[in-house]
Parts: sequence; C-alpha cells; structure tokens
Amino acid sequence: MLSKSEISFIKSLHLKKYRKDHNLFIAEGFKSVSEFINSDYTIETIYCTAALLPKLYKFSRKIKLVEITEAEISKVTALTTPQGVLATIRIPTRTEISAEGLKNAFTLVLDGVQDPGNLGTIIRTADWFGFTQILCSGDTVEVYNPKVVQATMGSLSRMKIHYTDLEKTLSTSGLPIFGALLNGTSVYEVDFGKEGLIVLGNEGKGITPAVQQIITEAVTIPRFGDAESLNVAVSSAIFCSEIKRKSIK
Repeated sequence: MLSKSEISFIKSLHLKKYRKDHNLFIAEGFKSVSEFINSDYTIETIYCTAALLPKLYKFSRKIKLVEITEAEISKVTALTTPQGVLATIRIPTRTEISAEGLKNAFTLVLDGVQDPGNLGTIIRTADWFGFTQILCSGDTVEVYNPKVVQATMGSLSRMKIHYTDLEKTLSTSGLPIFGALLNGTSVYEVDFGKEGLIVLGNEGKGITPAVQQIITEAVTIPRFGDAESLNVAVSSAIFCSEIKRKSIK
C-alpha cells in the first residue's frame, strides 16, 4: 500500500521542477517499462498491479518492485487510462555533444519543438529509421515530460537526446546542415551524402532566423494538395525515410 507521501512524491514527478530536483522521471505501460529495463537506464522503483507482477519478475529480481492496487495507480498515473505499471527512472548525466560525435551519421536537430506528442513521435520515428541521437535547442520541450516519454513507446531507451546551443553546435560541426524550409530543393531531389544535420523548426514559427543563417542547404517537402502545412513529426518521418532510402541504393 502506498503512503500519502509516496503518492505525493510520484505525482510530483509529473512536473519538470521535481524531476530536476530528484533526478528522476516516470515511464508507464508494460512495453515502455520493459524497454527501459533492457537499456542502460537505471530503474529506481517499479510500481505495478498484481496482474503484471509475474511478468516483471521475469526480467530481474534485483529491481525494486512494489505491488499496488488499481486504485493506487490511478492516483499517481499521468495517463488518462492507467496501464497497471509505472516506473521511476534515473535521468542520465547529460554530456555535451562534440563535433566528432556528429560525424559519419545523420542527426535530427529540433529548433523549438514545443508539443510533447510531437517530440515523442519524432524520437520513435528516428529510432525506427536507425537514427541514434537528436539535438534539441534549449527551448524544445523537455524529453522527460511524461507525455513525451509515453509517445516514444520505449524508443527513448535507445536514443541519446542532447540539449545544446544550436547556433554554436551547428556552426562548429563542419557538417552539411539541411534545413526544412518552405523554399528550397525538393527533399526527393537532394543529395544528402553520407552525413549531416537535419534541422526541423517550431510548429508555428519554423526555424529561428539565427539558425537559418547557418543552414547550408534549404530543403522542402513539395506540396501536391491544398493543406497549409505539415506536422513537424510527419516532416521528420519524410526526411528520415528519404535519407535512408537514398543510403541503401
């Protein structure tokens, strides 16, 4: 049975301030939690209902497992529909990405992406296409927001997310910088080469003027219908798909 203080503690991790204070975040659902168990992340505690306890014991008895009721998990969940298991997980120490760490690969760069669902979907999409890291501006939504974590469906466990000064990092990378802009070469015609940075902007404002100045090639996704714009997560999927398609020719 959870005490009032335990319930209050878990619920506090819904907020960025307390995630930072305690250096912990939460993941929910058997799939997401199992992905983190099998990753380099450190699991602090897993809270789960009796129905899921046997499944979790199969992973490792070294992880602290706490059985709770459906009523208790409904008090601490960040989801509309609780999934019977919630884990508190250590936030890894952030390391500054170096120019060397960006070479010989393609990396998505997010400039001010604000919607948690978009960030989570971008992470999941990047994982699907074999990308291993993403660069984010300081004003991009926090990756350990519960809505972001949930939207990644476990892919966060495999991705390295770096928050950085984009102007500085991009300008010193020495790599081609492709920017998703309205006026540019068609994404279907661009030669992406063997490495580079793919910049995607804020949902409403696009890429900031300062970052636009650093872009070496503007790339656009051609419009064939009447829609006004594309969702940034959808745009990321098109870029990832095209880059991978051209790399395996």
